[in-house]
Amino acid sequence: MSLIQHISAEQLAKLFHHYQEALTRHFSGYMKEDPIASWEDTPQDERKVMIAAARLTLLELVSPHEEKITSSYFAKPGDAEWGC
Repeated sequence: MSLIQHISAEQLAKLFHHYQEALTRHFSGYMKEDPIASWEDTPQDERKVMIAAARLTLLELVSPHEEKITSSYFAKPGDAEWGC
């Protein structure tokens, strides 16, 4: 059994948020005194999106033998329409 199956989508989203904030500070040159936005301070709608993205990520990582992108949100390679 894979370790990834024991990780909840919310745990992954929280960790991702934490590291994203820390790395953003590092690469953007924020001052050390600037507070890092906590998970609890993140708007509820934004947290829901991050948790949903984490859930999809975990599902994809757990089932690597299936087609990688099965969502209707994304076009299959070569099927996207380009232009305005």
